[in-house]
Amino acid sequence: MAKVEYMGELRTQAVHLKSGQTITTDAPTDNQGKGEAFSPTDLVSAALSSCMMTIMGQVANREGIDLRGLKTEVIKVMSASPRKIAEIKITFSHTDLRVTEVQKQKLKNAALTCPVALSLSENLKQHVVFNF
Repeated sequence: MAKVEYMGELRTQAVHLKSGQTITTDAPTDNQGKGEAFSPTDLVSAALSSCMMTIMGQVANREGIDLRGLKTEVIKVMSASPRKIAEIKITFSHTDLRVTEVQKQKLKNAALTCPVALSLSENLKQHVVFNF
């Protein structure tokens, strides 16, 4: 699926084998890094949001819903000892989502049961807010 190389100075580069797309990570400034790119824990948090949106998109396609314009704000909360992600806060927003209440619930359920959400530790708090 990917090849990852350590580039030195707490930086890695991952290459997606099928597409050739690359992702660079950098340690955050509060953990000896330069903070010039996503940290690995940033990517986990962003991946949760992206996964939720992707699964919501599948539901939207089946339901004939236009999800374009759906956005999230992602906040990652780290714990100090041990250093790990303690909480991921995701706030969904859409200014003009045209759905029924039943469709809205289907979208929410899809987000909360995406593969990344289900793969993360039960000890990692996932706080999700839907503003639509």
